[in-house]
Amino acid sequence: MFSEIKYWSIIICVGLISASCTKKIVPADNPVPVDTTGSVTSAGIEYWLTTPDQASLLAKQPNKLMFSSSASSGQVIKTDTTKKYQAVDGFGYSLTGGSAYVINRLPLSVKSDLLKELFGKSDNGISISYLRISIGASDLDADVFSYDDLPPGQTDESLDHFTLDPDRQDLVPLLKEILAINPSIKILGSPWSPPVWMKDNDSSKGGSLLPKYYDAYARYFVKYILHMKTEGINIDAITPQNEPLNPKNNPSLIMLAEQERDFIKNNLGPAFAAAG
Repeated sequence: MFSEIKYWSIIICVGLISASCTKKIVPADNPVPVDTTGSVTSAGIEYWLTTPDQASLLAKQPNKLMFSSSASSGQVIKTDTTKKYQAVDGFGYSLTGGSAYVINRLPLSVKSDLLKELFGKSDNGISISYLRISIGASDLDADVFSYDDLPPGQTDESLDHFTLDPDRQDLVPLLKEILAINPSIKILGSPWSPPVWMKDNDSSKGGSLLPKYYDAYARYFVKYILHMKTEGINIDAITPQNEPLNPKNNPSLIMLAEQERDFIKNNLGPAFAAAG
C-alpha cells in the first residue's frame, strides 16, 4: 500500500462545518434496475443538502435523483455507458484539528448523534466514506506544530524526537471513535509544512524543503503512517503537500512541481517501498 502515491482529484474534500453533500444509497454491485428503453424502473438516489444561505442544513431532500441513459425531465443523473473514467474511492470531508477540537467539546449525547449522522449507515446517516486529515498542524489548528519540533538551530535527521503527541488530545481519539462507527472509512493525510528545521527559511510559514532533508522527510512520512497504524488508524493515501504553491498560510510550504517530482521519485517512493 505504501509504495503507491495516489492523487485524489476525484475525491470531494470539503469543510466539515459547511458543505454540500449527496448520498448514494444504491451499491455499485446492485445498480438501479433499468428497462430496455433505458428508463429507471425503481428507486433512485436519496440525498442530503446543505446550501450556502443555510436554508437547508444537512437536510434530507424529498425528491430523488434518478439514473437514466435517455433524456428525461426533472433532476436526473444521465449515464453514458460508452465512457469510463477513474473509479471513485469515496466521498467526504477534511477533518481539521479545529473541527476535532470543537466536536470533542460537544455534550456527549450531541457528539454521539453527530458522529452517527455523519459516519453511520442508518437511514439518518450520510455514510461519509473518506476523510482528509493534516499531517502535523493545518492552518485550522489552534497551534502550529509538526511531529518533530526542536529548539532553533537543532536538527533531528534520525527522527528520534518524532511523536504524535500534538494530535493525541483531539484528532487521534476522534478518529478512533469514527472508526468504531465505520471501520472501513478511508483516510488521506496531507502535510501543511515539514518540521521547521528542514526548511530554507527556518519558519513554519512559506519557504521550501531543503534538498539535504529530502530523505529525512520521506522517513518522516513513513514514521507517521506506522505510528498511526499502532493507534489502529490506517492511512490509505497521502499527498506530498497541501496547496503546494500557497506560502500564505501558517503553516505552509512552497513545493514546485519539479521539487515534488524529485522528492517522490528519489526519496518518498523508495522509502515507502523499503518500509513495505
